Amino acid sequence: MRILVAALMVGGAAGGWLGMAGLPTAQAISPCAELGGSLDSGLCHVHSSTGTYTLDMRFPVDYPDQQTLTDYLVQNRDGFLTVAKSPGSRDMPYEMDATSEQHRSGQAPKGTQSVVLKIFQDLGGPQPSTWFKAFNYDLAARKPITFETLFAPNTKPLDAIFPIVQRDLERQTGVPAILISSGSGMDPSHYQNFAVTNEEVIFYFAPGELLPLSAGATTVKVPRTAIPPLAV
Repeated sequence: MRILVAALMVGGAAGGWLGMAGLPTAQAISPCAELGGSLDSGLCHVHSSTGTYTLDMRFPVDYPDQQTLTDYLVQNRDGFLTVAKSPGSRDMPYEMDATSEQHRSGQAPKGTQSVVLKIFQDLGGPQPSTWFKAFNYDLAARKPITFETLFAPNTKPLDAIFPIVQRDLERQTGVPAILISSGSGMDPSHYQNFAVTNEEVIFYFAPGELLPLSAGATTVKVPRTAIPPLAV
């Protein structure tokens, strides 16, 4: 405990000294610089490549809750590099790629803003992994949006959403909709990654989330006219 307190005191003193000297403090570092990236066409581009790994990320820097988004990328980058730089890494380079989509609804300063990250990682296991992480923000209320707060209280949105998802996934993949069990299809945990537009709510599903892994990553656009009114 004494060591931790001392370290915090030293860190605070150093930060204050840098600020007094007119030099940038840690708080002044931009989200892009924090990840060692550079701006490219409005996106932060982070790229690093060695003989053992390749890391490539592109993400926006104007999301209202930018620190939460940046923290998520930092956490995943650090975890990836820990494995990639560990002794005994395989001959084929490890790989991590992060791309992003942006969506909006309504008119600023109201409405919503969405960023959806798609992350691909190859860490030498039986097969690479792909997943989505969505960030949604209510611009008027100035707070994040979750699936639980997306719809008005006392509504049952999955009663309308699940049949649409079933039909569209069957159309896209050829996998019979019956393979999506009602237990999984009616589980809100599978609908946490979404984006909101003026016309639809887009849901993102990782491989193996609702369909077999072989079906890959999938996306379903659900018309807002077909579901209960949104609360945002």
